[in-house]
Amino acid sequence: MTKETRLRRIQHLAHEIMDEMNRGNETRQLETLHLAIDNLSRAIGDLADPHGHFSLDYIEGKVGNAHYLLFENKKR
Repeated sequence: MTKETRLRRIQHLAHEIMDEMNRGNETRQLETLHLAIDNLSRAIGDLADPHGHFSLDYIEGKVGNAHYLLFENKKR
């Protein structure tokens, strides 16, 4: 998979997370929200390195974890 394809996938997951959070019609467990926000914050922190050093694997993992937390918990 190319870097561009991976970045588009990350972007898609982030947009789904944003849409889900803005829907706001469900009460979410506070712990789940904290974990999702932590994962997203770490991904953004890695991307914000002023020297441009970041791990696409790390960012992909953190955004993927946040997405999983919000959407898998919704199925329960």
